[in-house]
Amino acid sequence: MAKPKPPVQKNETIELAFEDLTHEGNGVGKVNGYPLFVPYGLPGEKAKVKVVKVKKNFGFGKLLEVLEASEERVEPPCDVYLQCGGCQLQHMSYAMQLEMKHKQVKDALKKIGHLEHVSVHDTIGMDDPWRYRNKVQIPVGEKEDGELMTGFYQKRSHKIIDMDTCLIQDERNDRMVETVRRIATRLGISAYDEESHRGMLRHVMVRTGQATKDIMVVLVTKTKQLPEQDKLIDEIRDAFPNVKSIIHNINSGRTNVILGKETKVLFGDEYIYDMIGDIKFMISPKSFYQVNPTQTKKLYDQALAYADLRSGETVIDAYCGIGSISLFLAQEAKKVYGVEVVPEAVTDAKKNAKLNRMENVEFYVGQAEEIMPWWRNQGLRPDVIVVDPPRKGCDEKLLEAMIDMEPERIVYVSCNPSTLARDLRVLEDGGYATQEVQPVDMFPQTSHVECVSQIVLKEAGTQ
Repeated sequence: MAKPKPPVQKNETIELAFEDLTHEGNGVGKVNGYPLFVPYGLPGEKAKVKVVKVKKNFGFGKLLEVLEASEERVEPPCDVYLQCGGCQLQHMSYAMQLEMKHKQVKDALKKIGHLEHVSVHDTIGMDDPWRYRNKVQIPVGEKEDGELMTGFYQKRSHKIIDMDTCLIQDERNDRMVETVRRIATRLGISAYDEESHRGMLRHVMVRTGQATKDIMVVLVTKTKQLPEQDKLIDEIRDAFPNVKSIIHNINSGRTNVILGKETKVLFGDEYIYDMIGDIKFMISPKSFYQVNPTQTKKLYDQALAYADLRSGETVIDAYCGIGSISLFLAQEAKKVYGVEVVPEAVTDAKKNAKLNRMENVEFYVGQAEEIMPWWRNQGLRPDVIVVDPPRKGCDEKLLEAMIDMEPERIVYVSCNPSTLARDLRVLEDGGYATQEVQPVDMFPQTSHVECVSQIVLKEAGTQ
C-alpha cells in the first residue's frame, strides 16, 4: 500500500497557524498533521507561508506575511537581522525568549532523558539583553570601489553582510572594528579573498574586559608582512588611547579556521585582563573565555551553590579550560584538581591561579576519562565533580569514570540540553539522582541556552 503524499507541494503558498517553536526558534504549524517549520513564526500567529522544501514527514516554509500577529512579536532593532545568521530571536519578546529556553530544557529532559520529574527553574535572564558580547571576530571583505567592509556571513553562505554595528556586541568592539577598517582602507591594505586565496586582511578580532575596560585587537592576515604596520599601530592608538594590546596573527592556509598558529605582539602585552566576581583572568588571543561575563557570574554562582562546598571538600573540574570554574570552586573548597585536553588552556589556567594567589588548585593536561581512573587508583576520592563539556556532551568513558569515583555530588554545566539529557540518563542509571536544573540565558537574541544541573549520589541523598 502506497504511503500518502505530503499534503503540501514545494513552492505552494498557504495560510498556516503556528502552534509551537522548535529548539532553534522556528515556528511550527501543521497541515493535516504534517509539520512545517518556518523561521520567524510565533505560536498563536496566522501567516501566509511559501513551502520551500518538502520531505516525507515534515517540510520547511518561508514567512511571506503575518496575518494575525502574536502579542510577543516585536520589531527587530537590527537593520540586517533577516540577512545575518548571528541572531535568531530578535522578532520575539525577551520574556518569550526566556520561556522558550526553559521549555527547550524541560522538553529535552523529558523526551531524551525520561526525566519529567526533575524540577527545571525559570531561565535566569539579563536586565539588558543587548551589547553583552566581549569578543568579536569578524571577516573582512572589499566593496567594488576597493573600500574595505566588515560584517558577519549571510545565513548558510560565505557572503559578507556589510554592517557598521552589531547590537549584541560591546560597543567598543564595534568602534574598534570600524576604526581598523577605516585606517586599513586608507593605508591600502587589501582584504583577503577566500575564493582566489589572494589579499591580506582576513579577520579583525577584538576582545574587551568588561570590568577592566582593557581592549585587545588582533589583525589576522594571510601574509607574514603587515604593510604600513607602524602607521596602523599609531593610528589605532590615537583613536583608542586605552588599547592595551595589538596583535598580529598569521593564517596563510586555505581554511575556515580564523586564527593561525603564528602570533606576534605589535604593541603592548600578549594578554588583557578581566574579572568575574572576585577572580581575575588573563586573556590571550586564543584563550577560551566566556563571552558574557555578566551571565557567567550568575552561571558560576549557581554551580558553586550546587557544589555545596563547606571548605573541607576535594573537587575535580573536568574540562577545566583556563580554570574559570576551578578558581570559583577553589574559593570554598579544600582542594581542586582541574583537567583539560588543550595544553595552552592549562598553561593559562596555571597563570590565572598564580594571578589570584590560589595554591589549593592544580591543573593537568589530558583527557579526563583517562586521568580520573588513574587518580582513583592513586587513592583520590573527590567529594564533588564538576563538568562543563563541549556541545557534544561528556565522553561515555568519562561518565563511567565519574560513576566509579562515587562523588557525593556532581555539577553538570551544559550548553546543549539534548546531550545534557542523554548524559543525565546515564548518571541516573549509574546510581545518581538529578535534583534540579537551572537554565541561564548566556546568549540573548539567539536560540542557545546554558544550564547547570545538581546531581547527587542516591545513597548520600537518602541517608
